[in-house]
Amino acid sequence: MKIGLFSFVDSIDTLAELAATAAQQGFDSLWIPQTFGLDTLTAIAVVGQTVPDITFATAVVPTYPRHPQMLAQQALTVNAAIGGRLVLGIGPSHKPVIEGNWNISFDKPVRHMREYLEILGPLLTDKKVAFEGETLTAKAEIQVEGPAPALMVSALGTQLLKVTGRLADGTILWMTGPNTIAGHSVPTINEAAAGAGRAAPEIVAGFPICVTDGTTGATQEARERAAKSFAIYGKLPSYRAMLDHEGYDGPADLAIIGGPAEVEDRVRALEAVGVTTFAASEFGSREQRGATRELLVGMLG
Repeated sequence: MKIGLFSFVDSIDTLAELAATAAQQGFDSLWIPQTFGLDTLTAIAVVGQTVPDITFATAVVPTYPRHPQMLAQQALTVNAAIGGRLVLGIGPSHKPVIEGNWNISFDKPVRHMREYLEILGPLLTDKKVAFEGETLTAKAEIQVEGPAPALMVSALGTQLLKVTGRLADGTILWMTGPNTIAGHSVPTINEAAAGAGRAAPEIVAGFPICVTDGTTGATQEARERAAKSFAIYGKLPSYRAMLDHEGYDGPADLAIIGGPAEVEDRVRALEAVGVTTFAASEFGSREQRGATRELLVGMLG
């Protein structure tokens, strides 16, 4: 199982510093969300040219406001700029964002993602496509030199996992516990991929993680911090469904918190349930973040 970092960044300088340190420490990958700050692909194109030896990944770019042809051109350009080290992670985002912020219909997100991938996949690999769907159409050929980036989808529910298994390289999970990964995510996407004659998908799992001194008080304080910091994910329907599936009350139950040995055991156990990349979302006090990074670096060997 590979280990990467999952981190929100607020500036190009922050990303550059984070990436350089992560690469120097030996992390496999850096997973950067696309929210309401930096355009992640643009930032990666800038930083990736000066920071070698690490994979840059978007986790994830919302699809509804971007036509797949435009995203294919951008992703291929970024991948060429950084020497083929891009993983393009995409996702439908959430109804409150798509409809509430942009007034775009979030109707039938599984259909939307299927049609999106039917266009995006061929454009990335073959540089051409002819597809006409119910909501998306593309008859185009693009000219961008270089290889295609790996294509990943933030797929949580059964139908979206099936679509992803058939048409993409893997899934990026968040707020999804180990029992759900083992019993739902992995078998569903693997079966779909096998049926389509594709290789076993990549399973990237992001978890909040915090190494404490192992005392009850420190653990409780970290849980309270996690509950506050990640509260929004307990309210968004797709993540709420995953937390409910695991039997968790909220994000604090999912967060990996404890002394070094306990945290390492919980991280390593994820490989046994099918996770191929653990994406660590570090949180806590300055000292706890330092201890967390020290542990993760020690696990890289």
